[in-house]
Amino acid sequence: MFAERIKALNPYVPGEQPKDKVYIKLNANENPYPPSPRVQEALNEFDSSILRRYPDPDANELRKAFASLVGVTPDMVYAGNGSDEILSFIFYTFFDSKLPVVLPQHTYSFYPVYASYYNIPLHKVPLEDDFSISIDKLLKVESCGIIFANPNAPTGRFMSLADLRELLTKYDSDKPVVVDEAYIDFGAETAIPLLKEFHNLIIIRTFSKSYCFAGARLGFVIAAPDVINTFITVKNSFNHFPIDSIIQKLGIATCNDYTYYQEINTKIAKTRDWFSCELEKLGYDVIPSKTNFVFVKKDGLSGEEIYKEVKKAGILIRHFNHNGIENYVRITIGTQEEMDLLLNAMKNISSN
Repeated sequence: MFAERIKALNPYVPGEQPKDKVYIKLNANENPYPPSPRVQEALNEFDSSILRRYPDPDANELRKAFASLVGVTPDMVYAGNGSDEILSFIFYTFFDSKLPVVLPQHTYSFYPVYASYYNIPLHKVPLEDDFSISIDKLLKVESCGIIFANPNAPTGRFMSLADLRELLTKYDSDKPVVVDEAYIDFGAETAIPLLKEFHNLIIIRTFSKSYCFAGARLGFVIAAPDVINTFITVKNSFNHFPIDSIIQKLGIATCNDYTYYQEINTKIAKTRDWFSCELEKLGYDVIPSKTNFVFVKKDGLSGEEIYKEVKKAGILIRHFNHNGIENYVRITIGTQEEMDLLLNAMKNISSN
């Protein structure tokens, strides 16, 4: 009854969402603050009568608003139904099955899922001892393209623009380098200025993290206009109307209130830095982060032990049972109050 290829699928596993009780949820890198009041206003003012019509298939007004937000022209922007669907299109459009796509050993775990889905070989490059990404290792293997998150997940480490420029300079200019900037707004520096120099650079953005939009599903590609046109062709071969009318309106409202999001993301970064310092006082090893999460471990405790003890306190964090990071946990930065509660729970673990 089912196609043979189904047997090879290894689906992505998101952060758990248990229903047995109410938890403080710090396991999915969601933003702890609500969207801009302008989003609520746009929702209140939305004319439901337009739902009888199909939405703009290319989301042109939304693309204009986002282009203005990030400082590019609208023809350099593709708007899609969340960055995960965009990633699927990335793998379909740019990576073939003759040569492997190269990526760090530890990065966003949806990348291998899409490689498997499209039967694209992978080559995973080990991270350095400090969890940074080695340019030389990425370049060592003949590949059809390179993809990684910057800042990286789940580690939180950031590759500088100087290092990224070096990578792009040394790599084959006819092959794509895909940089997933899901966490760029929490203190890192965007690669957008490099688009003027490198036609093969493709940048992915999401509104799920820094723009408090995880429940809405909205993502973007920033690239050269001809790359965007090819992306639109792929989209029109799969789903002509990926973004509904409501989300297009709310997305525009989001783009028009940059100051609000800058303020809350600065607040998250300050909470992150404070929390990191407090954990270090307790003897935790905290990887330097430019994201809305921290990646930590403590000698004498397994990652699973930390995860389970914190869950007993009614708080969810993320543990990855993967070789090399099995003793770490990833902790989303919540409100100051939520992080105070988590810190107290982790103090109790460290004193056992």
